[in-house]
Amino acid sequence: MHLKDRIENGMLFYEHGHKDPVDIAQEQELEALRRHCKEVMFEYNHTSPADQEKRQELLKGLLGRCDGRVFIEDGVHMSYGCHLFLEGSFYANFNLSVVDDANIYIGDKTMVGPNVVLCTTGHPAYPLYREMVAHYSLPIHIGKNVWIGSNAVVLPGVTIGDNSIIGAGSVVTRDIPADVVAMGSPCRVVRKIDERDREYYFRDMKVDFPYTLREE
Repeated sequence: MHLKDRIENGMLFYEHGHKDPVDIAQEQELEALRRHCKEVMFEYNHTSPADQEKRQELLKGLLGRCDGRVFIEDGVHMSYGCHLFLEGSFYANFNLSVVDDANIYIGDKTMVGPNVVLCTTGHPAYPLYREMVAHYSLPIHIGKNVWIGSNAVVLPGVTIGDNSIIGAGSVVTRDIPADVVAMGSPCRVVRKIDERDREYYFRDMKVDFPYTLREE
């Protein structure tokens, strides 16, 4: 099994030092993709915030999918970019880090706070394998209308269900279901999102919108 197949199947792999001609070619291809991503990220992070047209053009040319209204603040870094699939509108605050050796799928209307890390790649616990610089990568799936709080980390293989909230500073090591508030390290479900949340937006602070809540 060759390098790309090993990555796609969540198996251990090395980024460098292959002997097989097919693996060498794939290693060089992946290295070129990573280099291209760094160049695009540099250009994006140095583009004027007023030039949203150019920023959208850069993202659409890099990401695996970017066909909605996407706004990512400065300080964004990605490994490949082409393995990130945004399935609608998306907002990320400052300093988003995306380690997308495997695919990352994010649903419509999801928001991400400052300093969030989405990481598909890890290293084995056994020290000899880490000494050999072995990796594994597992895809991340984030649903629609999810809110990920600042300084949260989402680790390899995690799925987060629609409408859920990940509290600030959380480390998400396991799947989180839909329609819940989850937080902590490791991140755990704290409660369901319910009708009280329609009336109170934070603790005992009541919603006082001067317009009707939209239904979809």
